[in-house]
Amino acid sequence: MAANFEVSVRTIYRDLEALSEAGVPIGYENQEGYFLVDGYQLPPIMFTEEEAHALLTAKKIVAQNNDSSFIGSYSKAMEKVTSVLRTSQKEELQLLEKRIRPSTIKTVEKSSNSVSLVQKAIAKRTVLRLQYLSGSKGELTERDVEPMAVYFTQDHWIMIGYCRMRKALREFRTDRIQSVIETSDSFPPNQFTLSDYFEKNAGF
Repeated sequence: MAANFEVSVRTIYRDLEALSEAGVPIGYENQEGYFLVDGYQLPPIMFTEEEAHALLTAKKIVAQNNDSSFIGSYSKAMEKVTSVLRTSQKEELQLLEKRIRPSTIKTVEKSSNSVSLVQKAIAKRTVLRLQYLSGSKGELTERDVEPMAVYFTQDHWIMIGYCRMRKALREFRTDRIQSVIETSDSFPPNQFTLSDYFEKNAGF
């Protein structure tokens, strides 16, 4: 636990003691270590914004996702969920995990690491500064983008955003984003919807 949360072992012991003093029934066994007594219910779990967005999206695309930031957020959220399960539920989950496989066994390279930040910027209406590698000419450009939406194709993630340099909506493949910074600049609310966007663009 100390290694996972990047704190000292002493801090973990202090936290366990604080939980016990607050009435949380924590047990200990030599072979099992520390555990919550079966039947105890914790208050609702608090997720970070990135983890909540990841859970919202995970049902449809986690099996074929190729963004390491999304996978990382999803994994952290699942750790929080499983940590409050009873021992019997954890055992059932472990069994089920070994006996479920998606219809495809294709492994997609984790080629991007920015989807979690993009999702957060969409929700907060925050301008992102990109170092972006153009696919056609291989040209590296820096541009400020107002992110509107993000969607997943069979192979990669695509962010739709208003490019302040081009003064128009553009699509950005996240695997071509060389670096991304969340700026302190924000943009006003808008009426953008994915359904309208796809209707106006051929092929959707």
